Amino acid sequence: IESSCDETAAAVIRDGREIISSVVATQIEEHKLYGGVVPEIASRRHCESIVAVVDEALQKAGMKAQDVDAIAVSYAPGLIGALLVGVNFAKGLALSLDKPLIPVHHIRGHIAANYLAPPELEPPYLCLVASGSHSHIVKVNDWTEFETIGQTVDDAAGEAFDKAARAMGYPYPGGVHIDKAAQTGDRKKYQLPHPHTANPYDFSFSGLKTAVINLIHNARQKGEEIDVNSLAACFQYTVADILTQKFIAAAKEGGYKTLALAGGVAANSGLRSMLQQRADYNRMKVYYPPLALCGDNAAMIGCQAYYEYKAGHIAGSDLNAVATMRLDRVTW
Repeated sequence: IESSCDETAAAVIRDGREIISSVVATQIEEHKLYGGVVPEIASRRHCESIVAVVDEALQKAGMKAQDVDAIAVSYAPGLIGALLVGVNFAKGLALSLDKPLIPVHHIRGHIAANYLAPPELEPPYLCLVASGSHSHIVKVNDWTEFETIGQTVDDAAGEAFDKAARAMGYPYPGGVHIDKAAQTGDRKKYQLPHPHTANPYDFSFSGLKTAVINLIHNARQKGEEIDVNSLAACFQYTVADILTQKFIAAAKEGGYKTLALAGGVAANSGLRSMLQQRADYNRMKVYYPPLALCGDNAAMIGCQAYYEYKAGHIAGSDLNAVATMRLDRVTW
């Protein structure tokens, strides 16, 4: 079960690698009205949807709740109200069925999405996680052993995409609109900054987002037209360049030849293309999750849950939701 943000999702997974069923109820159309996710609305919609979503996942799997071996739930990080809906539903379900309850860190789930598509990926490898709220470079030492060597110090990549897109006049979520517009734009038309960080593997996108907003405002004040497609192309290229440069540099320093990409921004065509080109140049193999599994979903939670379960990571009825938690310092 996954309910960390604005998707209510449930899935049935076999042996951590096979999707038996996967259902996602999205709230995007409602949140578009406000230009982003409204936490209170998200929590209420999870309450309204979770029973039907879980029932549909079981029906599509041809199973009854009693047939599953364990109940897994995303419990951190995320919007606290949204997480609480999934966590408490999962706790009640596990208790009523007398099944083990498996707590899953949401970002670990994003990484695990790569295990749901052939060819099979196995640790150790280096993973770039880029989503609406997260930007990390992670050493995946084992199925449940992670080490974060870089992360965002302010805005995440996906957050920057959404905020820059809104300034360009695109609706939420903005990443897909920037990706589409960038296909016909000139990525060299506008000069955008590459923010620096003290840790060479950390990320900073706040200044880049602000540069785009200021560029648009300054042009409007002067009565100048903005070539939105080219600005989208410049922005997308800059974000992809920052992410890829740091990721490849970390891989070189760590001696990694196997890489993976994860998170909602992993669906961005500019990032996927640039990472593939630079990985090929450095003779590195890079894995990507299927596009349908880049965003929030419960299949990735079920996948990671399999490995957490094998490692003995079982929670009790006192499991609580946590809004902020490092994926390499997991507690429950």
